[in-house]
Amino acid sequence: MAKIPEWEGFLNLNKPAGMTSHDCVGRIRRLLGMKRVGHGGTLDPAAEGVLPIALGKATRLLQYLQEDKAYRAIVRLGVTTTTDDTTGPAIAAQPMPQLTLELVREALEQFEGKIQQVPPAYSAIQVQGQRLYNLARRGEKIVVPSREVEVRSIELLGWQPGDFPEVELAVSCGAGTYIRAIARDLGVALGGGGTLAYLQRTAACGFTLPDSLTFDQIETQLHQNTFQPLSPAAALTHLANVTLTPENARRWCQGQQISDFTFAPAPTSHHSSSIVQVTRADGLFLGIGNIAELPIQLQAKTVFAQPENL
Repeated sequence: MAKIPEWEGFLNLNKPAGMTSHDCVGRIRRLLGMKRVGHGGTLDPAAEGVLPIALGKATRLLQYLQEDKAYRAIVRLGVTTTTDDTTGPAIAAQPMPQLTLELVREALEQFEGKIQQVPPAYSAIQVQGQRLYNLARRGEKIVVPSREVEVRSIELLGWQPGDFPEVELAVSCGAGTYIRAIARDLGVALGGGGTLAYLQRTAACGFTLPDSLTFDQIETQLHQNTFQPLSPAAALTHLANVTLTPENARRWCQGQQISDFTFAPAPTSHHSSSIVQVTRADGLFLGIGNIAELPIQLQAKTVFAQPENL
């Protein structure tokens, strides 16, 4: 029997609607014949689009991926649901034929920047040690605390007037932002209700929709023996890079601190500037390090390469 490859790296999955993120991880495990698989940034079951998947030891690198996300969303105004999207039953319906594109555009301005947002009652956030969706399903009334999130931009893409108008948006935001909550709060700001009718994630953790793969495409590549995950270094280009000589690379992977290295800054980074990706001079990815000051030393945080193989 041919040995199944032990994949290591990242997969940019185009998640279909109707599957949970956990379901997607399970299917990838079965397709690739491996157990160590994780995802970066949960997508609601009804949503589709970019779901970063980590394979093998790359699961240890999920915490270092970029935090920015982007979405295309359709908000239905005049309707309020239990889940803040159309998967839940409606609890109120108030026709809003008087709404105009200009009113919507003005209301959207309050949702840009750093804002206070109350997460949906049906969400994976923990309150008092329990997931909100479990509490909501049991009918328990919980006061969900608001929290600060950052919405970097909201662009109005389309407008469909009527009794229950629909507005199409492009949203760029930071981690922890709920587009369902924006839909709900936009409706309130306009004097009625709002719910999310459609959601597609177009970018997450540095991965974009045009470069994503569907399950069918992954299966085809596996059948043709052309499947190849993205390298860790390709997913971590937002981090500064430290390059080590072969000897120092071996010493660093053994846990020693290194003072002799070449440093290349990243264009932008939302991580601490002391967190860096570490590579050998020939480009081999070694792991994630931390640069300590006074004296300047490169310390190991997550070692990816095996010292005995260097």
